[in-house]
Amino acid sequence: MLQKVVGFQNTKCECGHQNPVGTVLCESCGRPLDEDDLKSKEVLEMRYDGMARRSQRANPNFIDRIWNFFASVKIAVYMIILTLLGSMLGTIFPQENTFLNIDPSTYYKETYGTWGLVYYKLGLTHTYESWWFILLLVMIGASLVICSLDRVLPLYRALSKQQILKHMQFLTRQRVVYQGKIEGDAEAWVKQVAAPMKKKGYRVHTDGNALLAEKHRFSRWGPYVIHIGLIIFLLAVLARGLPGLKMDQHLSFPEGEIKPIPDTSYYLKNEKFTVEFYTEEDMPKEFRNQGKVLPKLFNTEATLYRCTANCDDPTKEPKLEVVAKHNIQVNDPMDYKGLKIYQFDYDLTPILRSVNPTLVDAKTGKELGKFKLDIKNPQRTYTVGDYSLELKEKYNDFGLDENGRPVTKTPNPNAPAFLFLIKGPNLPASGMQYIYFPKQIDKERFQQDAINDKMNGGHTPLMLDVKGMENVDFSMSTTYLNVRVDKVMPFIWIGAAIVMIGLVLGFYWQHRRIWLRIDNGMLTLGAHTNKNWFGIRREISAILKKMNLDVDEKSLDNGGKEA
Repeated sequence: MLQKVVGFQNTKCECGHQNPVGTVLCESCGRPLDEDDLKSKEVLEMRYDGMARRSQRANPNFIDRIWNFFASVKIAVYMIILTLLGSMLGTIFPQENTFLNIDPSTYYKETYGTWGLVYYKLGLTHTYESWWFILLLVMIGASLVICSLDRVLPLYRALSKQQILKHMQFLTRQRVVYQGKIEGDAEAWVKQVAAPMKKKGYRVHTDGNALLAEKHRFSRWGPYVIHIGLIIFLLAVLARGLPGLKMDQHLSFPEGEIKPIPDTSYYLKNEKFTVEFYTEEDMPKEFRNQGKVLPKLFNTEATLYRCTANCDDPTKEPKLEVVAKHNIQVNDPMDYKGLKIYQFDYDLTPILRSVNPTLVDAKTGKELGKFKLDIKNPQRTYTVGDYSLELKEKYNDFGLDENGRPVTKTPNPNAPAFLFLIKGPNLPASGMQYIYFPKQIDKERFQQDAINDKMNGGHTPLMLDVKGMENVDFSMSTTYLNVRVDKVMPFIWIGAAIVMIGLVLGFYWQHRRIWLRIDNGMLTLGAHTNKNWFGIRREISAILKKMNLDVDEKSLDNGGKEA
């Protein structure tokens, strides 16, 4: 049958109905409008009852060409295949968002070699947030919308304008056809045959010697209901990229600290972290005598705060109010107004929170005063006795680049360092630069004294030192929590539910139609269904037997492919 319709000069049928340009079968009587098609005996294409579709215009303009591109099922299949291939690429190596505290620029090369570096350079480590993957999803969504509109509107027009009396060629070129003589009055016979059809669940309409019986029309909308569900599903997936609708972060919370939860007005405090380990007797059999230490339970006593004032002013202390408290354990998250916080991991390594260094005269050893240095949020200036210390630079994870310049390698406080400008008595007017490493291991590793001597012409008159462990504050443990917000998940479930409804509509019911007319005692019957031709043939055979016409159901098959 015709897939691409050429323009007709005259679309008026012999029955008198004026059809839109591009119509294949008359909207009224069903007669083929193309003269060449009138000579054919092939089974008619009944997918849209021959209705014209926008994608079949003979002379498309620019907008029509775009419409035709997205209305093509073949193009839609290609886009789905490309999306699946893109999804597969994203699973070759782990995505960046599945890790905690890594530098992806070095991690992939060190872990997976050259292929890992190539994978990172191509941007495949964040495949599902990439512009090209999102573009493919948008194009699939556009294809779903346009494919549906291009087909559902002609289908709706065809099914809402059905005429009872059909052209003879329309009936004889259906997939299921019967012709035979009947006795008696034609109109009475038509009224009589309506009864067994109604018992089969058909809605029957008659017009003199013609009849139309139809049932389960709603099943034709199944594919389009599926499309609606998929569109809602895709929109929900794309909406996850909008601020505030979706968050899935793994954050560290040292014991005793209040930390903000990014992109929200909430703060969380790890009041206390506890972990219990299996004893050798309690340990599962498969892990015994292996020297392994397995956690049995780890628990974070957490307090959730909401910021009520000074939330966006870094110069002021935020005002917080307690909104929830919960002991967070594995599979027992804190849940507050859509914000879910899961126990993910822990680290029992102590973390340096603050130190109280003393400013000392390097020559005499005299202590000039001390101050509190917060490792995470240091002040910009400090006053120690007669001296002022201005913080010029902070390095969370101190290191040197290829040119020997100091840099921060990662945002994590693995090797913190602070560069001060000290001014005061017996110092140059411009002051003295001093770099300070709070951790003793970093002082030795990076040679703090040598760096300071080099910056100060070979001699450093002052130094910073910590006198005793009472001047050092540690967090004894850190808990890692998975913070999730997903406001679009209900819409994803709604989309999935609509898809299931569409599948049920399409699979469990079939749209069946039977047309018949009687001319001079000759009965001509044609029938169509969108699937299960064996079922409709069996039904028609049973109906005709009720009318004393013994017809073998196999003889009703007029050949052709299922439409």
